[in-house]
Order: sequence, then structure tokens, then C-alpha cells
Amino acid sequence: MSEVKRRTAGRPAGSGKASGGHSQSLVRGLNLLERLSASPGGLALSELAEQADLAPSTTHRLLQALQGQGFVTQDSELGVWKIDVKTFRIGNSFLEARDFVATSRPFLRRLTALTGETANLGIRDDGTAVFLAQSESSQMMRMITRLGSRAPLHASGVGKALMAWLPDDELERVLAERGLARVTENTLHTPESLRAGLAEIRRQGFACDREEHAIGLHCVAACIHDEHGIPLAAISVSGPVARIPETRLLELGALVRDTAAEITARLGGRVPEA
Repeated sequence: MSEVKRRTAGRPAGSGKASGGHSQSLVRGLNLLERLSASPGGLALSELAEQADLAPSTTHRLLQALQGQGFVTQDSELGVWKIDVKTFRIGNSFLEARDFVATSRPFLRRLTALTGETANLGIRDDGTAVFLAQSESSQMMRMITRLGSRAPLHASGVGKALMAWLPDDELERVLAERGLARVTENTLHTPESLRAGLAEIRRQGFACDREEHAIGLHCVAACIHDEHGIPLAAISVSGPVARIPETRLLELGALVRDTAAEITARLGGRVPEA
């Protein structure tokens, strides 16, 4: 057996100390991507290094490697780092593979056609709601949410619709970890007011956001459930208060609730009893 063959026989290609180093760099790089994806406004090098518990020099080296592959970019004016287009493409391919996103899209378009307002689909990512799909209103004044953006669970229609059906222990964990920051003067910012609001959501089957996330904006949302009755996602209809006054909230809420039940049934899920 030759010298080369003796060195490699019985050992997979790429194994050894160098491979372990590469694996560690990969894990660290993915960790940086995850933290940047959770901060749409971007993060400074020092902030990112602190969050990832890495030395600034190590963080910068990893960011440069990710930038070279098109996964992150640096804002030349602000100096902060953000995810770049390739990360979005990979994330979008994941979304396309999730059946509930593709299944929901025609229902979102139908909601927009029926209401004239923007319809959204969002999921819970730990303590925030993340928006994955949208059917945009054609109105000049309309609500637009950037896909991938986040909103507090307790201060958004989609978020409250998802929270309402969480198991008690999971709800308490989210409250303990995230708290109830006041986004506007209308935000439900005490545990008592939030729990009362969630109980009402379960009774009526939909959530209302009455300028709790943004002044001048009303929203109604309802949950899509999986086969176990667990929250899978939520859909919403949002628009300015001028077009969605209090008198219209209940009407739109019933429409969104029934649409969410249709999507749930299409996916083989079930709506749990209140």
C-alpha cells in the first residue's frame, strides 16, 4: 500500500482536526446569521459579537466570509451588518416547502378581494410573530408589512391569535421571557388585561388589534391549527382605522375566522374547543 493510501485508508475524507475547526466556524457563522435575521435593522459588530459570545476579531472574520458568499452585507452609512439576498432566497425556499404557506396564499388573495385590505400570514417564532406571506391592498393608503419582519406577540393581531391557543405553561414561559412592553398607549401591557383579551379571542374565534401595534391601524386575525389543534400560523386583515372602524371589526373578524377554519380543514387540522 502506498504512503498516501496508508494515511487515508479507513478514514473518511476531510476528517481530523481541520474538519473540526471548519465545523466550529460553520456553527458560529450560522449563529451569526440567525441573530442578524432576528434584527431587521441590522447589528453593529460589537453588538453581534456580544450576542454571539465571540471576540470581535473572530466575528469580523466570519462576517467577511459570509459577505464574500452573499449571505450578509454591511450598511456603508450606518456600519451595521444585515442579512443579504442569498439568505433571503434560502429562507424563501424553506417557506415554499411549507404546505401551509402555499395553501394559504389563495385565501389571502380572496380576503383582499372581499375586504379591499391587506391580508397577511404569520407564525410564532418563540416570543415574536413573523410575517411570511401577504396579499397587498390596492388602496392608496394601505398597510404593508415587510416579509420576514417581526411584531410582539402581545401587541399584534396575528401574535394574539397565536398566543390565545398556547398551552398555559408555554404562555407563561413566553410572558416570563419576553414581558409585555408597551408599544402604543393601547397595548395590553399587564398580565391581567392580556389574559382577559386572550380568553375573549378563544370565545369569539378571532383577535382584534385596536391600534395596539401602530396608531391609526386596526387589524383582525385568526389562528390556523394543525391536526392536534396546536397553533400553526395565523392570518389577518389590516387597514387604517378610517376604513376599519370599530363597527367593522366584528364583521371582518368573522370573515377571517371562517377563512382560517377553511385553511385549517384544507390542511387536515382541527379547530379546538374554546
